[in-house]
Amino acid sequence: MSFFKEFGHFMMIGARAQAKWELDMSNRILREPKRLAVFGLLLLPIILGSVAFAEDIAGALPSVLGGKNTYCPSFYTNTIFLASIGVGIAAGLITGCIGAGGGFIIAPALMSAGVKGILAVGTDLFHIFAKAIMGSVLHRKLGNISVSLAVTFLIGSIGGATLGGYINRTLYELNPVLSDAFITTIYVFMLGFLSFYTLLDFLQSRKPAAEKNKSEGHSVKAEESTTRLSIKIQSINFGPMLHFDEGVVPGGRKISAIFLVLSGALVGLAAAIMGVGGGFLTFPIFVYMLGVSSATTVGTDIFQIVFTAGYAGLGQYAIYGFIFYTLAMGMLLGSLIGIQIGSLVTKVVPGATIRGFYAVAVMAGFVNRFFALPVKLGKMDIISISPETGKFLENIGIYVFFVVISVFSIWVFTTFFKNIKQLKGEGVH
Repeated sequence: MSFFKEFGHFMMIGARAQAKWELDMSNRILREPKRLAVFGLLLLPIILGSVAFAEDIAGALPSVLGGKNTYCPSFYTNTIFLASIGVGIAAGLITGCIGAGGGFIIAPALMSAGVKGILAVGTDLFHIFAKAIMGSVLHRKLGNISVSLAVTFLIGSIGGATLGGYINRTLYELNPVLSDAFITTIYVFMLGFLSFYTLLDFLQSRKPAAEKNKSEGHSVKAEESTTRLSIKIQSINFGPMLHFDEGVVPGGRKISAIFLVLSGALVGLAAAIMGVGGGFLTFPIFVYMLGVSSATTVGTDIFQIVFTAGYAGLGQYAIYGFIFYTLAMGMLLGSLIGIQIGSLVTKVVPGATIRGFYAVAVMAGFVNRFFALPVKLGKMDIISISPETGKFLENIGIYVFFVVISVFSIWVFTTFFKNIKQLKGEGVH
């Protein structure tokens, strides 16, 4: 029980850090005309192509992308583009309204819509990379980046991303169903832990004040950079040693480079396999395990997301044909809209309600992937299940997922429009 709670808390810290990064990137893109212009230029070929060349492009494409037939074509249609905007809006609403990463629902949503898992992962990575490039302000964050930590971390993350991409591609070449089953299983475990913690967090938020304060005190303590684990890791003198946080504590801190390489490898592996950018792991690992200050962690996290997502997306998926560019740009457009609306709604909605909705949303993602797993295991003869039963279970997961996400999205939009006068009164534009 304690392990489940601690691991869920660890993931929740990362989800919140990822959401903050998503909101920062969104604000920088939307509030600067030059960045908006770049975004418009990226969208223009897709929009023009849909008008004049969509059918021609469809006919010219090979029937095989990345070595196997794809479930979805990597070219533009109006329906596909609008659907991708909807997925992006839903993810953005969760991120902005709840303050925790809504990107966890993107891959499950795409896979439920019939996109192969490896294509969903590659597309999500490209969407994250595009957002990072357009919204990144690395030159403003250089003071918060420890160059030695960042470079050493990237050595590991590049290696991990290479391995993760190789695993996904190899499984896909062996059997596309095996690839989907593998990615689905990873999401089942991840969303299972996260849904357990978010539900517990919601129930604790409804407890009397004394118990609630006690719980929140534990949460704050767990996020401090000087945890017992981080002190123990920093005490291991295994060269080369890296020095950092000189401006935070007298004399700074030091840590063995091997821990940065291993951490980077884990983040890169998760990013390449799941298509989540890796930011949701970097923050809790740096702060909770390695004892790096929050300021240094934020700067380094921004730095690593650009390179990890870029390398994983382009180097491990794009060159093999595993990116659906239409979906990626549609999701980016939708998420920019959703994040802004979601962040405004937090000003007029109680925190307990927001926690409850996030718990339900994550649980829906877990149910979606959990019920999708039997049919895939059945196709590989790992379990005995009739195609009809497997399809029935899969449909349950799909309906539960999209109904919950749709209800949540409608509720956020309704709350936003009902309170738009109040929001304007607070000076929100």
